[in-house]
Amino acid sequence: MSFPLGYTGVISGLICGVVFGFALERAGFASACKLTAQLRFRDWAVFNVMFTAILVCAFGLYFLQLAGVVASDSLYVPTTYLWATALGGVGVGAGMAIGGYCPGTSVVGFMSGKIDGLVFFLGIVLGTWVFAGAYDALKPMLEAAPGPEGQTLSQLLHVPDLVVLLALTAVAAVVGWFTARPSVRT
Repeated sequence: MSFPLGYTGVISGLICGVVFGFALERAGFASACKLTAQLRFRDWAVFNVMFTAILVCAFGLYFLQLAGVVASDSLYVPTTYLWATALGGVGVGAGMAIGGYCPGTSVVGFMSGKIDGLVFFLGIVLGTWVFAGAYDALKPMLEAAPGPEGQTLSQLLHVPDLVVLLALTAVAAVVGWFTARPSVRT
């Protein structure tokens, strides 16, 4: 079974991308100011929306596996490469701090009529092109320090999936409670 509505491949990705982009725009993420406010710990809407999306997907996948719709062995879990992850995190984090967008929200910003979203997206395309050209030289460093090979968090911690889901829910609840307090909003 594939989602949505039995379509596969590019059409499915486009439909999901449009729905996701609409949700990002409705949440106000077409604004670079909204995203940089998260980095300054002044507005927690980005965290709350994205963490809620993660929880909905995680619980949805969990229940689809319980129902037998999705087999857990059919899911691809890549190996984490620690240096590549650190380099990518620094690069994306610096880009977000400087430009105020992540890759997805830059497209949403541009489609909402913001020229800075287009400029940021063109920067992503240029950066991807430069990285692809330098990949062979960087490959030994990027593949150094492999982490756990293709493990989910529950497999890594040797706990049931439900324990991880409940822990994630607790994190979301605590952060939501903490960030909703008036003293944090000032």
